[in-house]
Amino acid sequence: MGGQNSALLAESYSDWWSLAGVEALVGEEPAGWLDVPPANDAAASKPKRVVEAEPEPLPLPAALQRQETPEAAEPKGPVVFPDDWNEFQSWLATGADVPGSQWDARRILPVGEAGAPLMLFTAWPEIDDQQGGTLFSGAAGKLLDAMLRAIGMARADCYVASLAVTRPAGGRCDGPDAAELDRLLWHHLRLAKPERLLLIGSDITRMAAATALPDARGRLLNINQDGAKMETVAVAHPVMLLARPAQKAAAWDSLKLFNRGR
Repeated sequence: MGGQNSALLAESYSDWWSLAGVEALVGEEPAGWLDVPPANDAAASKPKRVVEAEPEPLPLPAALQRQETPEAAEPKGPVVFPDDWNEFQSWLATGADVPGSQWDARRILPVGEAGAPLMLFTAWPEIDDQQGGTLFSGAAGKLLDAMLRAIGMARADCYVASLAVTRPAGGRCDGPDAAELDRLLWHHLRLAKPERLLLIGSDITRMAAATALPDARGRLLNINQDGAKMETVAVAHPVMLLARPAQKAAAWDSLKLFNRGR
């Protein structure tokens, strides 16, 4: 009985080896005869990578969307100043390109006519002028009127103007703004054609006469206008004279030059 079982077991092993292919010599290296062969496709030997499609980006809000950069604007040329007196005065009042009009919404305009016996010229309005709507307002204006009476003049006889029709922040101006105001200065004087010129304040004295105000004390300044010399003196602004009364003597030393030969 035991021999019969052994024979059956041996036959079973023999059948298994036959199925496994170990009863025949097929090569030096063992072969995996029971492995399932891949499909006849070169790509089948490599696992395929599943790539998920990226979602479409959401549109940005209009405020965040990139705006195309506009082409650079062509550089503007210098401002063209009107040559006619009346057109010039109207331009000072309403022109969008008037140098010195950009610092305040309210413009302080000149008063008087061309060819006046005396032109009172300052750089820009003072704070009180900007509030009062006229040059040389308040106490400073009263002092100026007294100074004019001392040389036999009245404000009504004068052409009163500021170079800039508004006041710059801090009362200072430089760079391109100053360059345009310099052009406007000489154009304004050429149209105004006053007999004499009184520069009021250190800024206008420096711009028109290239002279520091202390150096202008008691002397006529050399202002050459269209080939002719204009009789010119310079004084401190009445606002400064009120704050520093000691400077009134220097102002009188300059003002009395207008009385020579008269």
